[in-house]
Amino acid sequence: RDGHKVVEIACIETKDLIATGKVFHKLINPKRSMPEEAFKIHGFSQEFLSDKETFDQVADDFLKFVKDKKIIIHNASFDLGFLDGELSSIKKEKINKELIIDSLEIARNKFPGSSNSLDALCKRFNIDLSRRVKHNALLDCELLREVYINLLDAKEPKFNLLNSISEINIQKAKDYNKTVVKISEVEIKKHKDFLKIELKKNFYWIFLILYNFSKSTFWLIFMSLNPEFSNK
Repeated sequence: RDGHKVVEIACIETKDLIATGKVFHKLINPKRSMPEEAFKIHGFSQEFLSDKETFDQVADDFLKFVKDKKIIIHNASFDLGFLDGELSSIKKEKINKELIIDSLEIARNKFPGSSNSLDALCKRFNIDLSRRVKHNALLDCELLREVYINLLDAKEPKFNLLNSISEINIQKAKDYNKTVVKISEVEIKKHKDFLKIELKKNFYWIFLILYNFSKSTFWLIFMSLNPEFSNK
């Protein structure tokens, strides 16, 4: 894309919105000089990147990591423009657009007229930005995961672990009663009518939630050399 190159790419894998621990992260040698404006944004000098792998050396591992998985990207058209450009230059297939979820589009639908950059959304949802001194792809992945959870109005998933004696005793207790309450036909009808209205209104979000909860997803952020194209 106009001679601009990717210098960092990172993905974290999640399942049910919980990080699995699998991470793809590479600093990349762009094989060209580093503009001063770009250096001020990400802090990677030409000398620092000179001994790193080139994009063609990391592409296969990256494509294997994201193969057939949903990918969450903030401002997807921007990132994919650079990523597809790099892939095309080494004659690799472009990313399948059907696998992309653009968190920026979701944010714009939810907060029209507001700033929906990653920084702005983190501030809106009270997500800690203290570590984000410069653009860092791996940190931005984790921030995007937290933002996405908030965009879906989902609570942070947690493991259901029993960590106290009282909880264990409650689980073991046998002397409790269960009462079965019969729901009237009127109540069932009211519930169905409510679902029709709410599902129609929130279909887009529900589709994303169900898909995300049923398959592993990746969060993709990468840095480009061109500072004015920085979108995070």
